[in-house]
Amino acid sequence: MARKFIPRDISWLSFNGRVLQEAADKTNPLPLRIKFLGIFSNNLDEFFRVRVAGLKRALAVDEKEAKDIFFEKPQLILDEINETVIKQQKKFDNIWLDVQKEMAKQNVFIKTSEDLDKEQQAFVKQYYEDEVESNVIPLLLSDERPIPYLRDKSLYLGVAMMKKDWQYETKFAIIEIPTRQINRFIILPSPTNEVHVILLEDIIKFNLPFIFSYFGFDEFKAHAFKITRDAEFDLDYDINTTMVDKIAKAVKNRRKGKPTRFVFDKDMDQKLVEYLIKKLNLSKKDSIIPGQKIHNFKHFMDFPEVFAKYHTPKERTSFVHPLFKGQQRITDVIVQQDVLLSLPYHTFTPVIDLLREAAMDPAVISIQITAYRLAPNSKIANALVNAVRNGKEVTVLLELRARFDEENNLEWKDRFETEGVKVLIGLPHKKTHAKLCIIKKRVNNKTIQYGFVSTGNINEKTARLYGDYCLMTSNRNIMADINRLFAGLKKAKPDISQALKSGKGLLFCPTDMRNTILAYLDMEIAEAKAGKKAHIIIKVNSLSDKAIIKKLYEASEAGVKIEMIVRSIFCAVNQKTFQKPIHAISIVDEYLEHARVMYFYHGGKEHVYISSADWMTRNLDYRIEAAARIFNKDIKTQLIEMLKIQLKDNVKARILDDTLDNTYVLGKKEEFRSQIELYRFLKEA
Repeated sequence: MARKFIPRDISWLSFNGRVLQEAADKTNPLPLRIKFLGIFSNNLDEFFRVRVAGLKRALAVDEKEAKDIFFEKPQLILDEINETVIKQQKKFDNIWLDVQKEMAKQNVFIKTSEDLDKEQQAFVKQYYEDEVESNVIPLLLSDERPIPYLRDKSLYLGVAMMKKDWQYETKFAIIEIPTRQINRFIILPSPTNEVHVILLEDIIKFNLPFIFSYFGFDEFKAHAFKITRDAEFDLDYDINTTMVDKIAKAVKNRRKGKPTRFVFDKDMDQKLVEYLIKKLNLSKKDSIIPGQKIHNFKHFMDFPEVFAKYHTPKERTSFVHPLFKGQQRITDVIVQQDVLLSLPYHTFTPVIDLLREAAMDPAVISIQITAYRLAPNSKIANALVNAVRNGKEVTVLLELRARFDEENNLEWKDRFETEGVKVLIGLPHKKTHAKLCIIKKRVNNKTIQYGFVSTGNINEKTARLYGDYCLMTSNRNIMADINRLFAGLKKAKPDISQALKSGKGLLFCPTDMRNTILAYLDMEIAEAKAGKKAHIIIKVNSLSDKAIIKKLYEASEAGVKIEMIVRSIFCAVNQKTFQKPIHAISIVDEYLEHARVMYFYHGGKEHVYISSADWMTRNLDYRIEAAARIFNKDIKTQLIEMLKIQLKDNVKARILDDTLDNTYVLGKKEEFRSQIELYRFLKEA
């Protein structure tokens, strides 16, 4: 029977397949292909930590209830995941072999412990003694003892040790590769015009006779493996503990998560493989994946810069928004008019400068801002701390449950509070995912308010890599809505529905955004049925909410023109029987497509929003999100044009349909790569 909805996790694997396509694409520069291999690997690790772990938990839940949540029976999804992951792993291995051939053409070689010349052997021995030895703790394994705790995200060597005249069975040990302390890539002494790189695990492998010298073994076989643990945690809402304590406790408990995947070198000693599977309590139903020599490819996102200099095309160089050129202050510009930053084409610097100006401006009274993921050594955070030191009242809503950033955000909380920043931690049952800022100043007994609404994190590091929009504005309606939200959050009451009631400037989740979206779709349906023009364009990261998808089916059947740009999860199926089938594409390119935009024709009035929310149940019903209506006619026109540019992509766009084949959009006309064309469009605007 044909699916009515594609399970979210199956659709996500299809998205990761698109990342793998980028690694395979020989038109991409070699460093970028290697980076995409790292992204694919890191994505898959997180997928197993969270989504596969959740599916395994769901096996214990009522089958009907679980099917309603996951769209299909969890076991069927898990079986399909295993089948797909093994196929993708084979593709990954072939791509990596091809990449190594291309590396060799540029005279860059990855050396193993077995193929070092004498000079390199001496270097590796000395390097181990100087840099590595103090970080290596070999652990001998025994059937009589429990297996030592194996950490998630870590890479291990499984070592089989023998003696030539030994009558007994092989002895086993494991060694954690200390990639937290030492760079995984080490440049070796190399012949002229060549670069030889060795991985940290191979340095340890070379030194195994030295490491285990006191046992008298004379034969060693060592192979890499890693495990992935259940990293999702459930907060217990014990009224006797604070939210901060619960988050800290949950982070500590994460290390106790059950293994969800075991990936190992296919050449590893079979008895050691069986031993590890048994001791980790894994079964044939679990994800047990034989692979190649190298694991934890996520480190390859930071592969050393050893290739012939790759000249960044001009289309990859951020530039200052034209309205911010010259000596005028950022504040003075946005008090007079709205400005839309299109990141990373426009530089993120004006956002930092805005907060720096506020920190030093004697007229500024207060700054209120949300923070989901802050950059390391955040300039945003430094500006906020300086504002407090200059006597401003600064409030930061810090989301402690930003997945895998919980520990970082706990550290930021401590630092902020030490400096005098007022830190809000949101509501117990709802993450705050909205990206908002409001600054207040008093000039001649008059209050002036301004700030911004963003689709992405207020983070200068990701702003160089993620495609996002940041509306810098002093619009009174938007400022009033941001004010109301912060006032409600400061009261810290579980029910802040009044504070989240959508106003004239912002739509909020979890209160009104869903119903407003459905109302917009209903209007387009009514227009189509009346024979009038009906059109929507939606750009999101993910589409998985069942009610929204059903409404899209209804709209498509009625004849509404639906165009969608969805980067990752797309759970809708495209019924050929619809009067106007949904046209959906996914763009995966050098920049991560992260912006959310909603366009509704709305009887010719053309309403446009930028938003922090994806069309997922978790965002619409269980998070605090915000979407800003675009009132400025020039900005609205610009956003619509940028959506049209992306819909024309025939280089990096793939068709989203039921086949999950990731077929490229191929145009008969000349190549049209939207990220390049967006740069040109904005540069000429």
